Amino acid sequence: MSEHQFVPQVEIFDTTLRDGAQGEGITFSVQDKIAVARALDELGVAWIEAGNPGSNPKDMEFFRLARDLGLRTSKLCAFGATRKKGVTPQEDMNVRSLLQAETEAIVLFGKSWDLHATEVLKVSLEENLAMIRETIAFFKDAGKTVIYDAEHYFDGWKANPDYALSTLQTALEAGADRIVLCDTNGGSFPDSVEEGVTQAIRLAARSAAPALKALNRGIESEKGNEQGNEAALYELAGRLVGIHAHDDAGMASANSVLAVKAGARHVQGTLVGFGERCGNAALAAIVPSLELKLNLRCLPEGRLERISELTRRVAEIANVAVPDGMPYVGSHAFAHKAGMHADGILKIRRSFEHVDPARVGNDRRFLMSEVGGRSAIAERAKKIDPSITKDHPVTAAVAARLKTLEADGWQFEGADASFELLVRRELGKYKPLFSIERYRVVSEHPASDGTTCSNAWVKVKVDGTTEIAAAEGDGPVNALDGALRRALERFYPELGRVRLSDYKVRVINGNDATAAKVRVLIESTDGESAWTTVGVSTDIIDASRAALVDSIEYKLIRDIERRFKAYL
Repeated sequence: MSEHQFVPQVEIFDTTLRDGAQGEGITFSVQDKIAVARALDELGVAWIEAGNPGSNPKDMEFFRLARDLGLRTSKLCAFGATRKKGVTPQEDMNVRSLLQAETEAIVLFGKSWDLHATEVLKVSLEENLAMIRETIAFFKDAGKTVIYDAEHYFDGWKANPDYALSTLQTALEAGADRIVLCDTNGGSFPDSVEEGVTQAIRLAARSAAPALKALNRGIESEKGNEQGNEAALYELAGRLVGIHAHDDAGMASANSVLAVKAGARHVQGTLVGFGERCGNAALAAIVPSLELKLNLRCLPEGRLERISELTRRVAEIANVAVPDGMPYVGSHAFAHKAGMHADGILKIRRSFEHVDPARVGNDRRFLMSEVGGRSAIAERAKKIDPSITKDHPVTAAVAARLKTLEADGWQFEGADASFELLVRRELGKYKPLFSIERYRVVSEHPASDGTTCSNAWVKVKVDGTTEIAAAEGDGPVNALDGALRRALERFYPELGRVRLSDYKVRVINGNDATAAKVRVLIESTDGESAWTTVGVSTDIIDASRAALVDSIEYKLIRDIERRFKAYL
């Protein structure tokens, strides 16, 4: 079976490029949109909602370029509204522009809440139904798959259930291939979503909709009792029904899963969860639950193991960070700090983990602190030397060193990369790959154009060869980072892909005022993975330098070992 022929038990529909782009601070260039689409195709989602070609030239340009994308699993959708009042679909330029995208599927949104029809669109309830019916029929006549988004469905269903259901009935009778129930305001509770989905599926099961007739062709010829056929019909009807949840009440993931448990077989969201206001349902948190907890296949074989990696990639393209506490894929999802928890994990994995992190491509992390215990230290050290045990002398040495450093203000629970370098030093498996001979950082306040400008100069030595480089930056640390990597790229070109993604400063002892020590945490990324390092000093620039050096050395050591394993 080819990847395009893969039939999921639950269709995953990603709207990062359209709904996600409405999130505050999220902007995609055309090339960004291409990169996101490739990443989603690698993950194996069924549908990618890529934008509204009638709303801006950038989306139309994307659809033009996307014809040559050669997606292996996913199919693109163009998104738009039902026709305007008082015109036919043929006369509505925005409706007609959707055909120019040349996608297999069209996503149409229409109003299911009578309030929106009469007070926002200023049309009668009958005219709203006609807008839905005529626009869907227009695209079905054009040979398109039509996914109908019933906007504000749950609010409309609560206010006027008969009318909300009539909009769904109209969409089905017009030929819609999917009816998606939208919690557009994001305030619905799971019990309401479950009941609303159940009613929609019952409606679909009773419908004479063309899509259901196509799905039902095989049922009429099957033998079996009437109850069995009714159950099969209900299951088929669920394939017509989808959920689109927003997270304004913090329930988007729960609402999506409850909708599936109620029978819906189409789930919409954004991979990382960003979107308008509080965001959309996060598919990276929902898909693993559906596959691992409900045994419902959403992605082709082998794709779930890449969901952490690809979620980070999409976040990187959007210039945001994956939330540390995001279920399944966040850096904290499988992090253990307490010694009792670490010991329990090492004895019986499931004692403190609900799934194996490897199944979603994430890593188990033991946070290094004075409460972590030797079991956690030994488990981390095994990644470097498999012979290390809880009672190994190196484990005791690392534990003692850890406590000394933490008493001096260092903290490694959020700086795994620095801790790994610490272990390597104790094991005698650390050799500096470069040294900083001298550096200087100067800030100008204000610069000639009225802004603040910093300049850094650095001299490094690699295998006896020196290199000098300088750089400007928005601040002293940004300038030092730029100068250091510019000097080292001559020797290590791979550093050109590395950038700082987060920078945190903590004052360790505020009683010392401006003479207090500071702890600097730097998160770096190469677009595929992220790592965090730490530095401590009474000088914030020197603390930053220590964290920067660890960040670069960790990246270089990891790449060297990766190439060595590939060679073997």
